[in-house]
Amino acid sequence: MKMQTLDKAGIARERGIYRVTIVGSVVNFLLLVFKFFAGIMGHSAAMLADAVHSLSDFVTDIIVLVFVRISSKPQDEGHDYGHGKYETLATAIIGIFLLFVGFGIFWNGASSVYLFLQGGSLPEPGMLALAAALVSIVSKEILYQYTVFKGKKLNSQAVVANAWHHRSDALSSIGTAVGIGGAILLGSHWRVLDPAAAVIVSFFIMKVAVGLLIPCVDELLEKSLPADVEEEIQEIILSFPGVSSPHHLRTRRIGNHYAIEVHVRMDGKITLEEAHRTATAIEDKLKEKFGEGTHIGIHVEPTK
Repeated sequence: MKMQTLDKAGIARERGIYRVTIVGSVVNFLLLVFKFFAGIMGHSAAMLADAVHSLSDFVTDIIVLVFVRISSKPQDEGHDYGHGKYETLATAIIGIFLLFVGFGIFWNGASSVYLFLQGGSLPEPGMLALAAALVSIVSKEILYQYTVFKGKKLNSQAVVANAWHHRSDALSSIGTAVGIGGAILLGSHWRVLDPAAAVIVSFFIMKVAVGLLIPCVDELLEKSLPADVEEEIQEIILSFPGVSSPHHLRTRRIGNHYAIEVHVRMDGKITLEEAHRTATAIEDKLKEKFGEGTHIGIHVEPTK
């Protein structure tokens, strides 16, 4: 019965992730088409860079859709710990993609700024490009709020990562709007604001990328859970009568789940059945606290 409930919860979670990601992909597709059109017709390098960023959003939506389906698969013969790290891999891919997009925007913007400083001329961006930036700011911020809410509710790292991709696009569009607006209102001597805005925004994008990549690297390198979580695990274990000296505690993340392995001591004179019953009770308590998908291994030793 418990396994059926867990399977239903997993299916509901997967459907929820698909729903929020599909909403984002539709919005991203419409925005990237509009932005490319506005960037070309409005002669705006910043808007074209913004369009590329929206394209990256659309691509990462597809990545989430593919990898979440894989990560939701149950344990099998070749994956004793499940497929949770596929979602971590998806998050890492999003972070790497963001990092490259941010650097690309920086390079293009910096090249245009250098050209302007060398006496070159830059095209004047049009009002269509400014309108596209304003539409992008509003729509992507709404999409961010919706996606991050759903991501936390569904306990999905990849969805939360994708939400930050939406937020970075909104930040990109703010910088784009400032650059385009300044270039339009202040005249030809200030057209450099258009590519300069792209350069500034690229740093925000790369900062978000690094913020996403660090936790992924920690997990892939089997970093232990935070100290406060490990302390809570030990407190739960010691709350059981007759259980003492939790040691050799090993913890890590597997996708959205925890893995906990620990040695505990019990009275050596109790029956094997009683020791097993207590160990099972500890497992149930830990799963109640950290989720049914938590992997738990408890080794029982006699009290010294």
